[in-house]
Amino acid sequence: MKALIGITLIFLTSSFAFAELQTQEVNYRVDRVNFKGYLAYDTDFQGKRPGVLVVHEWWGHNDYVRRRAEMLAKLGYVAVALDMYGDGKTAGHPDDAKKFVQEVTAREGVSQKRFRAALNFLRKQPTVDKKNIGAIGYCFGGSTVINMARLGVDLKGVVSFHGSLATQTPAKKGKVRARVLVCHGADDSFISPENIDSFKKEMDNAGADFQFISYEGAKHSFTNPDADAVAKKFGLGIAYNEAADKQSWEDMQAFFKDIFASR
Repeated sequence: MKALIGITLIFLTSSFAFAELQTQEVNYRVDRVNFKGYLAYDTDFQGKRPGVLVVHEWWGHNDYVRRRAEMLAKLGYVAVALDMYGDGKTAGHPDDAKKFVQEVTAREGVSQKRFRAALNFLRKQPTVDKKNIGAIGYCFGGSTVINMARLGVDLKGVVSFHGSLATQTPAKKGKVRARVLVCHGADDSFISPENIDSFKKEMDNAGADFQFISYEGAKHSFTNPDADAVAKKFGLGIAYNEAADKQSWEDMQAFFKDIFASR
């Protein structure tokens, strides 16, 4: 009997050990180039659930974007932090980051193809509800998810955190299928009032369902705790804002609960 109890305790302990956050580095290919992603989900949640893609800042696929994927997984989503540059490369200097962004955006269709490759990967995950997929992005990633909405990519919703709003190809009427949430820093010097006005008019003209939330006192990169150190190192007008970071994350959660409610 003692031996049986011991075996049972081991089994229960093992079961609880596996009911937790699971993460995995993954690889997928686009035009014969290898791309590195990061899959995160929590086994405490059962059955199929919404999936969320996470698009990195212009620094590339780094630990920050992976942490955001893990945070989403703990909320009950299956998250994939994708790679827009290829081979998971990251930039250590703004000049390199700018170069990487230009390599993606200079040629028409490249950004969408890379985003869709990660989207297809996410849809293939066995615990993902294929009809309920969203995307979030930071800075460069924020502008990326907005552009995917402009292009009519089949997503339930997208959330941009301090992402660029300007575009040379405005959304056409009826094209935007995803609901859009923009989390913007009121003191973001990289985005002009004219950019904001143009974006809002664009969304209205396109008939898009969008929300624009501005956080008082928040500068560019307000969600990233490393922003202050980076600002000091490179002389950039960015800063972390804890209050805006927490509030925008709560606003994102409310947004996702709403758009995925009908699943």
